[in-house]
Amino acid sequence: HVIERMLEAERDMAVGLVDRAEAIYRSLSESDPRNAFAVVGLARCALERGDDLGAYALAVRALQIDPEDAAALRLEARLSEVLAARGEPVPRPDAAGVDAAVPPSSPGPAPAAGAGSTAITAPGAGPAPAPPASPPTARPGDTDGPPATPAPRPGAGRGLLRRMLGRR
Repeated sequence: HVIERMLEAERDMAVGLVDRAEAIYRSLSESDPRNAFAVVGLARCALERGDDLGAYALAVRALQIDPEDAAALRLEARLSEVLAARGEPVPRPDAAGVDAAVPPSSPGPAPAAGAGSTAITAPGAGPAPAPPASPPTARPGDTDGPPATPAPRPGAGRGLLRRMLGRR
């Protein structure tokens, strides 16, 4: 029964029914607080809604349940990079026991006393590349200002989420 519910939530996420998926993940998490998969699902729902800090806190919570959960490791690592790049660095879980320090403004467990800041690195993930020291010099024919970036299209975040979770 639990597996069918998880599959139903995954299908709902795949077609953009975030509210339905979240209700299922929440129900599964409440009925089994040690279900890391359900907590990662809640993190993905938060991410779909644009709540990066909430998603990060839930990813850390999933790692506290299962420190080897591959999806939680990837999600935590990627979100910590994204938040740091935006100027909102978060304390990283201690690799030894996942005594995670969670951002104070996020839902989830309170920081553990003496929590370390050793990074957990997802398999295949390296450190974030350093930004360039100075902007490139203009060349003849270049226009003033940065290149125009197209506005994100609705639902564009789902592809990013799939890449973050290692799904194609």
